[in-house]
Amino acid sequence: MTPTTLNEWLMHRGEAGYRAKQIIEWIYERGVSTFDEMTNLSRTLRQRLSADLRLYASTVVRDVESTDRTRKLLLRWADGATTECVMIPDGRRRTACISTQVGCPVGCVFCASGLNGLDRQLTAGEIVEQAMRVRNLCGDERLSNVVFMGLGEPLHNYDATLAALRTINAEWGMNIGARKITISTVGLPKQIERLADEKLQITLAISLHAPDDELRRKIIPWAASVSIEALIESANVYFSRTGREVTLEYVLLGDLNDQPEHARELARVAKRTRGNVNLIRYNPVEGLPYRRPESAAATKFQEVLRERGVNSHLRKSRGLDIDGACGQLRRRVGEAPESTGVTVA
Repeated sequence: MTPTTLNEWLMHRGEAGYRAKQIIEWIYERGVSTFDEMTNLSRTLRQRLSADLRLYASTVVRDVESTDRTRKLLLRWADGATTECVMIPDGRRRTACISTQVGCPVGCVFCASGLNGLDRQLTAGEIVEQAMRVRNLCGDERLSNVVFMGLGEPLHNYDATLAALRTINAEWGMNIGARKITISTVGLPKQIERLADEKLQITLAISLHAPDDELRRKIIPWAASVSIEALIESANVYFSRTGREVTLEYVLLGDLNDQPEHARELARVAKRTRGNVNLIRYNPVEGLPYRRPESAAATKFQEVLRERGVNSHLRKSRGLDIDGACGQLRRRVGEAPESTGVTVA
């Protein structure tokens, strides 16, 4: 709920509308987990809220912590569906990586998220709840960044993703600055242009993973209907309307897309956009035939890009010891019984 819809809900039940502001402050500023903690509300109102509304709709099935302090939660919703969210620490920065769908329709061949396809869309509330659960893991540190990079294709669940993003960004909500929020998409040109019209100052990341259409369609089946040329055009529209550079995401797969010739081709693509390239070495998924390239190969790939004037970053792989890549923990746990407590890998 937004302050407006909560205000309407309260007034429809004979309650004062100003209570909405108090409730919202308890949730987002003070981070309470129950309505009973809202001590400036009457007992009667707290009982009504507890009976009719929920602050948290999920159950934590797994809570695992990596040796690098990355922490991953597997959440189960009321219908039995499960999703993942991750807290990634980096110095004083704390980033929440959250999901937008149960499963994924894209079917990237190297990724665990879409091995069983798409089960359903997440609601805006379920998306925000993941960010709140990660915030609760941050302790004394502030949650500083949010990335829509978990399970699912955010722009395939456009309305819920945008509603969640606005709550995460809003001063009355989680109050995360727009420039600290990233939406990662496999590349849906119409939705990218629609997002550009929102005039938000968020970062757009396009998962490219290959420098040419033929290889990209082998890696990303959904790419059969979207050319790299179309992605370049939509990325440039996004930049022209928002002034925000687009990031090209590129997972390096050993001997498949990580050779110097691939880097040279990628440089030609990148230089046609106002953006940069994020490289990450593949996190292996059990049962899939793809392998993580050696660090020397990844470094060489980055050097080729930089020699051609492309701004590129080789990101750290996080959570390798806790099934850190998208969908891995969900796939491994499956329908295992619920568990509480933290497992340190």
